[in-house]
Amino acid sequence: MTRTEDAAALVPEPFVTAVGRHSAQQGAVDGPSGQQWADRLPRLLADLLDDWGLVPSGPSTAGSSALVVPVLRDGDTFALKLAWPHLEGREEPLALRHWDGHGAVRMVAADPSRGALLLELLDGAKDLTGVAVDLACEVVGALLAELNVPAPQGFRRLSSFACEQAATLTESEGLLPRRMIERTTALVRELTSDPACDAVLVHTDLHYENVLASLPASGRPPWLAIDPHAMAGHPGFEIQPLLRNRADELGTGSAFRYLTRRRLEICAEAAGIHEDEALAWSYVHSAFQARWAAQDGDHDAVSLHIALLKALDG
Repeated sequence: MTRTEDAAALVPEPFVTAVGRHSAQQGAVDGPSGQQWADRLPRLLADLLDDWGLVPSGPSTAGSSALVVPVLRDGDTFALKLAWPHLEGREEPLALRHWDGHGAVRMVAADPSRGALLLELLDGAKDLTGVAVDLACEVVGALLAELNVPAPQGFRRLSSFACEQAATLTESEGLLPRRMIERTTALVRELTSDPACDAVLVHTDLHYENVLASLPASGRPPWLAIDPHAMAGHPGFEIQPLLRNRADELGTGSAFRYLTRRRLEICAEAAGIHEDEALAWSYVHSAFQARWAAQDGDHDAVSLHIALLKALDG
C-alpha cells in the first residue's frame, strides 16, 4: 500500500459522509467544500505524518468537521487534528497559543494553511457528558475563569458579530415571536454599547463534549477545554452552550425554567460572571441559535431555544 492509502485507512467513512455535507458557502472564504476537502484528506494526512515525523498509534476519532489521530513522535504521545477550513474554527490556533495550556489543551505545533494542529493527547473517551450536570457546570465555570483573559489583537469581535446577527433576526419573523426579536435587538444595542463587550478572549462553544479529561499521570489539570470558536467578546456569551445541550435533563414546565437558571447560576458563579450579564447574553445567544436552527429546518431545536428564551426572560 502507498502512504496515501495507509492514511486513508485512518479516515472513518462516516466522517467522510458527514464532512461531505458541508457546502463551500459554509466554509472559509474561497475554501473547498466539505467533499472537496475530504477527497484531499488522505494525501494531506500522509504529508503531515511525514513532515512532522509522526506515527499513528491508535484509532481516529472525528466530529462533523475535524479528524483527530493519536500519534507518536520520538516516543511521546500527541493528537494530530485536521479540520475542514471554516470561519468558526479559524482562530483556534491563535486562541490555543494565547492560552498556552492554561484551561485548554496545549498546542505543540500548528500549520494553519493546512488546517493542522499537533496537540497534547487527552482522554477522548471521557468528557463532561457523564458527569452530574451541576458539577459539570461548575467545572466549565472554573475553566472559563482561566480562559477569559484579556483578548489580544486579531480576533473577531463579538460586538460586530452580535450586531450582524441581530440585524437578520427580522427575517425569522413567523418563526420567532415578535416580542423575542424586539427584546433581542434591544439587548444587543445595550450590550454592545458597553466598552467591555470585546474585552476578553471567549471560547463561545464550551459545551459538555468540548471538555476532555487529561491523561493519568500527565501532571495536567483534570479537565481541559478543546475546539474553541474563539472571539474577542464578553464572558456572559459563554454560558448558553450549557443550556442547549443535555436538554433532556431540563424537564418541562416550571422545572425547565428552574433547572435552566440553575445551570446558568452555577456556571456564572464559578466563572466570576455577573448573573444579570449572563442572563442577558444567554438570551441573545439563544435567539441567534433559534434563527440558525430555523435556517437549518431543525424545528425541534427552534422549539428548544424558544423555551430557553422564555426561561431566561424576566
